[in-house]
Amino acid sequence: MRKLLLGVSLLWVIWGSMEAQQTVRINDIQIQGNQKTRDRIILREILFSKGDILPDSIFASQLERSKQLVMNTGLFNEAIFTVEEPDEGAVDILIKVAEAWYIYPVPVFELIDRNFNVWWVEQNRSLDRINFGIEFAHLNFTGQKDKLKLTAKSGYTQSYSLKYSLPFIDRAQTLGILTEVGYSRNRELNYNSVDNKQLFFRDPDGRFILQRFQAVSGLVYRPGHHLTHSLRLRYQQNQIDSHIANELNPDFFLDGKKLQRAFFLNYHFIYDFRDVRSYPLSGNLFSAEIRKEGLGIYKDRNALTVNLHYDHYWPLSDAWSTGFNISTKASLIRRQQPFNEYRALGFGRNVLYGYEYYVVNGMDMGLAKGFLRFRLTEDELKFGKFIPIKAFRKMPIKVYLNLNQGVGYVNDPYTREINPFSNRLLWGGGLGVDVVLYYDKVFRVQYSYNHLLEHGLFLHFNTNI
Repeated sequence: MRKLLLGVSLLWVIWGSMEAQQTVRINDIQIQGNQKTRDRIILREILFSKGDILPDSIFASQLERSKQLVMNTGLFNEAIFTVEEPDEGAVDILIKVAEAWYIYPVPVFELIDRNFNVWWVEQNRSLDRINFGIEFAHLNFTGQKDKLKLTAKSGYTQSYSLKYSLPFIDRAQTLGILTEVGYSRNRELNYNSVDNKQLFFRDPDGRFILQRFQAVSGLVYRPGHHLTHSLRLRYQQNQIDSHIANELNPDFFLDGKKLQRAFFLNYHFIYDFRDVRSYPLSGNLFSAEIRKEGLGIYKDRNALTVNLHYDHYWPLSDAWSTGFNISTKASLIRRQQPFNEYRALGFGRNVLYGYEYYVVNGMDMGLAKGFLRFRLTEDELKFGKFIPIKAFRKMPIKVYLNLNQGVGYVNDPYTREINPFSNRLLWGGGLGVDVVLYYDKVFRVQYSYNHLLEHGLFLHFNTNI
């Protein structure tokens, strides 16, 4: 009897606390300003739905997070959430969005080097190392956040490609598809690396010495707001000139081969809880990638690699923030890999401060970077009707001062005799200024140094197109 009375009392206390807790009922959700984007694409990013009843204690945080998720689609320059309370305990939510510019039929003028600094300093600003052409990019092709890109380039690389991705093909908006096909050819290629510098060869007769073809198809599964799974199958065919395979670097494809064919299977998992994906100030990101190169159909490739990446960001105050990035690569098949796939530091996001002029190839890699940021200014430039495109008439701008530090290590059992930066600890850092425009366009100017005490000014761009 005593246990029964205790259980009834406990239930009474729990029920009383639930009754005392204030709740909010979502009476209605209205969207304005989305001329192209469909309502369901926006509603997919919101953490609550019409008719939901939420504890008052979490309503404000879910409202702010929903705004961040809508902005992180990359479809809008602005999203304003307005809450009205027509009845006690019920709210109406009005979402006003300002759509970004989705269509970019722009001329292509791009540098082929890994970063601006390599082209400007080491390649003496050579116009021969520039691609030009036309790219048609539609970032919201049918209003469903689907992306279409058609590209034709000439110059350093002659290439033609078609890419299309549709994030949702099912009623639950969890499953998407992607496809890509492309062909390119070059008169010059990076055939080796010595002293951690890329070596290039250009055919004196102007012949094409590298040809590449690839076709990709994949599925993307996004069951919630923060989790994404993707599975891609890719066929790739590369062919090089006999002078590269026989004389300059027989290990380019290994064993003096001129032709390399392979199927690739890639699984990628992403957990993304950052506030602003293009320039985060709080939250975290974890990604894991398993990549099998060569599925037994052709014998040209046989590799299995695992790549892990983790970012964490903390706001310290209204103006100060800090964080770190960690990246790793591990090769589970330990046999020697061809030079064109033997990459570690210096490519993509795996760049260490102060090492913009260097590459470090290897089987395995570890990279850790930390930073401290201070927001110098936050403003909005208004151009008015002087700008004919409405999406560009207001330009939000933020400027940050940052202090950077980082360390890296690459395990290279095959070419370390000619590349001294491998199999040793590398470190670098410096000061920089970051300019964030239109929410997702980031321009960086950094003054960095490395373990050789080399130092210089480095520029980086990310336009998220």
